[in-house]
Amino acid sequence: MSAPFSPRSPRTLRGLGALALCGGFVAPAPAAFLEDGSARLEARTVYFNRDFRDGSSANPQGASKREEAAQGFILDLRSGYTEGALGFGVDTLAMLGIKLDSSPADSNSGLLPSSGHDPRRSVDQYAKAGVAGKMRFSQTQFRYGAMLPDMPLLKYNDGRLLPTLFHGAQLTSEEIAGLRLSATRLERYTARDSSDAQDIRLHCKNKRYACDTTGNRFDAYQLDYQVNDGLLLQYAQGGLRNVYRQRYLGAVGKRQLGAGKLSADLRWFDSEDAGAARAGKIDNRALSLLLAYAEGGHTLSAGWQRMNGASSMPYLDGSNPYLANYLQVNDFANPEERSWQLRYDFDLRSVGVPGLSFMTRYVNGDHIRLANGDEGKEWERDIELKYVVQSGRFKDLSLRLRNATYRTDFERSARDVDEVRLIASYNLSLF
Repeated sequence: MSAPFSPRSPRTLRGLGALALCGGFVAPAPAAFLEDGSARLEARTVYFNRDFRDGSSANPQGASKREEAAQGFILDLRSGYTEGALGFGVDTLAMLGIKLDSSPADSNSGLLPSSGHDPRRSVDQYAKAGVAGKMRFSQTQFRYGAMLPDMPLLKYNDGRLLPTLFHGAQLTSEEIAGLRLSATRLERYTARDSSDAQDIRLHCKNKRYACDTTGNRFDAYQLDYQVNDGLLLQYAQGGLRNVYRQRYLGAVGKRQLGAGKLSADLRWFDSEDAGAARAGKIDNRALSLLLAYAEGGHTLSAGWQRMNGASSMPYLDGSNPYLANYLQVNDFANPEERSWQLRYDFDLRSVGVPGLSFMTRYVNGDHIRLANGDEGKEWERDIELKYVVQSGRFKDLSLRLRNATYRTDFERSARDVDEVRLIASYNLSLF
């Protein structure tokens, strides 16, 4: 079971976190504390099949196939706040993963942890949990403990059986209408397929960076300004101490155009090495844009993404990069890479089939320059079909089929992939 927060947290944060946590348990529990709370249980069944198409488990990059199935349970308990000018509360996340099918030859899919005595064999079950104390004054909130951060500099990963948990502190304020300020410090994380909290580290996809590169802490400061109903502006800065620092500028706009709606999402990152530069030199600027037009049940999107600088865009292990061309398998974030995307979404409610939706997208990237000398191109095609039961005993049961095809011609750094994911998810509201 993972520790809910790091024992090396600063003394001030320890004190505030303990105050929030104890306040949630010790203070009298008036109606608001209970009535404004919620409890939700998600049962999630996942089948994962990734075929690297090389036909040999002796490949220096690992096994030729990864195929497992598992059952997950996620319990999300959230209290309201105690009454008074200063309110206290407590939130809890508890997760359990159970192996349904796995073999040593096809393990390490990201669904289940490896067994300690045999790294090719998955454990039968694992669990993790975290508690977060919280305080609220007016429109300002402070949280300390386990959290699922969702912000441009760090978006937690939930692409397998159980999500990644991060541990630290977060302060958010919305005292001014339309303006949201936040400050976040994280010091530990529990990976999606792990029970143990560990130091925050840099993601090492395709060995772009050393896989053991850790930082003392991750900090992020963010400003969101809702100019009007059709325009959101964002600025953020932060990074992983002694590894990299990063700045972000973003704008999301939407407006009515004819019978449909036009939307635009512009994202810019500027990243460089920091402090002791434990990952070596980092030099990257990432610009991406996604345009979409929706009418009826149809949405057509086009995206463009460009990497500048000598290195790839850095981001944390256990997170998803906030890029327009981040897909099911690939992120298209190699040094100097240029990529474009076409996407089509269809909500079949518009033709009388509520609950059924379809998505397909294609991204092509080229002009790649890797540090090991590789140059080349890559592409990915995703297809997704989803159905949500609309009524009856199994109302809100979600069935999802995800298929991805990825191809590359720089084989020393990446591998071709054919991937299928089947996901069944059922959310039960307990109160």
